[in-house]
Amino acid sequence: MTDICVIILTYNEERHIYRCISSVKDVANRILVVDSFSTDKTVEIARSFGAEVLQRPWKTYADQFQWALDHVNEQSGWLMRMDADEYLEPGLVDEIHRRLPETPLDVIGIYIRRKVFFQGQWIRHGGFYPQTLLRIWRAGQGRIEQRWMDEHIVLPPNAKTITLEHHIVDDNLKGITFWTDKHNRYATREMADIVIQKYFPELADRALRDMSADPQARLKRSIKDDVYNKLPPGLRALLYFLYRYFVLFGFLDGGKGFVYHFLQAFWYRLLVDVKVMEVEKKSQGDPEKMRKILVTEYGVDL
Repeated sequence: MTDICVIILTYNEERHIYRCISSVKDVANRILVVDSFSTDKTVEIARSFGAEVLQRPWKTYADQFQWALDHVNEQSGWLMRMDADEYLEPGLVDEIHRRLPETPLDVIGIYIRRKVFFQGQWIRHGGFYPQTLLRIWRAGQGRIEQRWMDEHIVLPPNAKTITLEHHIVDDNLKGITFWTDKHNRYATREMADIVIQKYFPELADRALRDMSADPQARLKRSIKDDVYNKLPPGLRALLYFLYRYFVLFGFLDGGKGFVYHFLQAFWYRLLVDVKVMEVEKKSQGDPEKMRKILVTEYGVDL
């Protein structure tokens, strides 16, 4: 067993939490579940399989995860971020056992490839594989960006990292209604980040500072800010879908792949644009009115 504390945030994840914990229990000497007062059996299941469970009201993912980091930084050698609907492939478990003990001391972050499944199918095309994410880092060296959406763990500038060969699997089992409901919430959060960047530059500057140490986040957001967000709303969602589906060969993922790429690349991106336009229209571009609308109608408190 390696000196890793795995952190998992949960809310009503009884369908996934056993699978997640079972996959990491052989590599972790501590599993910390931070639960937002689930109403199902998430907490009971997590505790029954040896996880330590803390409960705290939810504000944002970044706020909740940073709170978890503040509780473990001094108690473990390595930290690992997992979502409840993810699990480690056996090959990754073996690789972590083999490579972490021999990792040089100057390496403070470890990237892992992720496979995304949709309705039981691995989405291999359309730019979705491989996704390489920073998931393991030395305790005390990482923090999470304080953003509403697409939060990355960031390390100190010029941090040395390595990438493992095997995979984390993202496979949510809750069905299409849950998926669309979740992405509706994601669209609200992404809308908030766009509004912040456009109308609240002091908050946007903070987010930019947060991501400056993560080269992958910097590249991704540069493309989004300098190219995607400068295109007309609505049109950019269509162009993004066509790019993913044809240029990046998303059509090779078949029927389920079409549904996934259409929903994730067009429907979701269009929903973000519509929410931004709605807030701008209702507030008439007035930042103070915008703050009130975000709080009362979207639950977003800047």
